[in-house]
Amino acid sequence: MAQQTTEERPGIAAAIVVHEGRVLMVRRRVSEGQLSWQFPAGEIEAGESPEEAAVRESAEETGLDVTAIKLLGERVHPKTGRLMSYTACEVVNGTADVVDTDELDALAWVTLAQIPEYVPYGLFEPVQAYLDVVLDA
Repeated sequence: MAQQTTEERPGIAAAIVVHEGRVLMVRRRVSEGQLSWQFPAGEIEAGESPEEAAVRESAEETGLDVTAIKLLGERVHPKTGRLMSYTACEVVNGTADVVDTDELDALAWVTLAQIPEYVPYGLFEPVQAYLDVVLDA
C-alpha cells in the first residue's frame, strides 16, 4: 500500500502494542491538539505501508522490536485532522523505554481499566473493540 496523505501531509501510523495483558502508551513532549498520552506513532514515509510505519515508529520511539498483526482501521483524527492508521502489534524482542527523548518524556503499560485515565475522550472504536478482546479486564 502506498503512502496516504490528507492535504499533502503524510498519514500517521499508530502501533497498538499489546504485551502481557497491557497496551503500550507514550506521552508526547509537544502535544498535538489536546493529545498527550498516545500510542507510539509517526508519519508514514514514502513507499511504506501503515503496518511498516507502525513497526518502525515503535522501534524508534521505544526501542521495542514488534511485529504487525493486522491493520485495525483508519480515520481522519477528530482533533488533529490527520489521516490515522491503527495497527495491532505484538512484542518480538526488547524492553520498552523512552528512546526518542526529543518527542517523548514517558511511557506506560496500561490495563484496559486504566485506558480512560490516559485517554479520557475515548479511543477509536475499532481500537477499543480490539483491546476489549485482547486485554485482561
